[in-house]
Amino acid sequence: MFEALLQTDLRGMFLPDVSLLEIFLRGTLIYLGLFVLLRWFRRPTGQLGIADVLLITLLADASQNAMSGPYESVSSGIGLVLTIMFWDQVIDRLSYRWPRLAHWTQPPPVELIADGVVHEENLERHHISRDELRCHLRQHGVDDFAAVHRCFLENTGHISVLKRDGGDT
Repeated sequence: MFEALLQTDLRGMFLPDVSLLEIFLRGTLIYLGLFVLLRWFRRPTGQLGIADVLLITLLADASQNAMSGPYESVSSGIGLVLTIMFWDQVIDRLSYRWPRLAHWTQPPPVELIADGVVHEENLERHHISRDELRCHLRQHGVDDFAAVHRCFLENTGHISVLKRDGGDT
């Protein structure tokens, strides 16, 4: 009876159940495909960046399948996790090395206010209400749109504010 509890299939646990090349190709296609799709959608203000969310989600999914039991081996899961981490690092390093590539991998900042004038079309495009914008301005010590020299939705999802008097916040 206790013998069944202690039996372990080490071979099934550690030997890949599919080729490592297939794991690499599947991980590559999923990561790059989702990265391209998610790149077109900007996240709401103050949230994690696209690459952060994508990396966390894919790593969790890849790890979960490997830990779930009989249909995936640990080595297959580790191979997929390494593939995802590889592409995350490659994209990050290439974007750093070639700034023109960063334009494709990171959304540019969007101007929300210029010299006290709110760009309504940019607020609409990024689903930011005037009330939400006012909330962010208050967090930066600004209580009126007219007191803002420039205000941007940054590629991280945070809002940066440059006051008219030259004070950065």
